[in-house]
Amino acid sequence: MLNNKLILRVLIAFLSLPMAMAQSADIEQEIKQLSQQKWQWMADKDADKLAELFHEKAKFVHMGGTWGKDREVDIIRSGGIHYKKADVHEVMVEVLNENTVILWNRITLLAAVGGNEVTNPFMVTEVYVKENDNWKLANLTFSKLLTPEG
Repeated sequence: MLNNKLILRVLIAFLSLPMAMAQSADIEQEIKQLSQQKWQWMADKDADKLAELFHEKAKFVHMGGTWGKDREVDIIRSGGIHYKKADVHEVMVEVLNENTVILWNRITLLAAVGGNEVTNPFMVTEVYVKENDNWKLANLTFSKLLTPEG
């Protein structure tokens, strides 16, 4: 009897693996698209859409400091930082579970900061959490790369 139960559990686990992998691939694609849309909203200075995307407790880590959602939205709305164009060179995604995903973008960012245009290579870490069936950006960290982009 024990062997039959064990065989049944292994069989169920084996049969559910493709479904779990497909779900993970779907989530990965959804987050990639959401991240790309976020870069466009930043370029468009669409602070309202970004405010909807950002988690209430989100943190944003820049070369000049770390702050929360309200300040990030205000900075974008006012043009204090204008994320003009993010050239995305590489995207990596790790689905931790159905409610938490980490995405890394290697980018070259053209931005206007305090009225000055700057271009920097970054590895950007984005953490997304699912809340009430909606993905929210919980963390956005810019890590400046010292190697040339390409």
